[in-house]
Amino acid sequence: MSAAAQTPAQLSVPRLQLTSGGEWWQEIDAAMENGDVPFVMIDRVGWSEQYPYKPQVKFRIAYTESDILLQYDVVEQGTRATWGTDEGARPYMDSCVEFFVAPYSDSLYYNLEVTCIGVATFDGGPMGGERPRAGSEVMQQIRRHSSLGAEPFGDTSEQTQWRLTIAMPINLILPDGESIEGRTMRANFYKCGDQMAVPHYLSWSPIEWSRPNFHLPDQFGYLQFE
Repeated sequence: MSAAAQTPAQLSVPRLQLTSGGEWWQEIDAAMENGDVPFVMIDRVGWSEQYPYKPQVKFRIAYTESDILLQYDVVEQGTRATWGTDEGARPYMDSCVEFFVAPYSDSLYYNLEVTCIGVATFDGGPMGGERPRAGSEVMQQIRRHSSLGAEPFGDTSEQTQWRLTIAMPINLILPDGESIEGRTMRANFYKCGDQMAVPHYLSWSPIEWSRPNFHLPDQFGYLQFE
């Protein structure tokens, strides 16, 4: 752990209006492009001595009245996709991107973990407490599309570029119809792969901990929803 604390990352999140036409992920991509939503790097390597590998990873985020919209772009040497369904999956073992968010100023936070082919888990609860895993009814609401398709392919060694697009309903983190507009939330974005040929652990906002650990909401960055 470093002696001096690092400054948490901060990002403004724009509101978009999707237009009908094409598949839903194409609508998101078009809205992101038309709205000039920038990509932001996930390039913090908190444990570089043990895990120095740093694939090229970036994300962008926006929202609509109903959904948080996420896009991850990844270029990595070797890719892994072994889980084929959400049920029982452990996405962090494969080539995985993650979004952790704390909607309130308490210890409650949610984590969405998604593989390079869109297999995902979604958990929520307080830090150090019970964090029940969402069932199929919730997972079906979280739309995912990968440029690599949706079928497991095991391990590859060649350089691979892929894009993952996600639409996550806001009501999964803000119940009772609460609006996300104007809110500031703690959050972090990650790229990992525990059982890949070259394990790695990257974050958007810096983490100061003795070993890889993403479940540290007090070290999340800040998202300001415009």
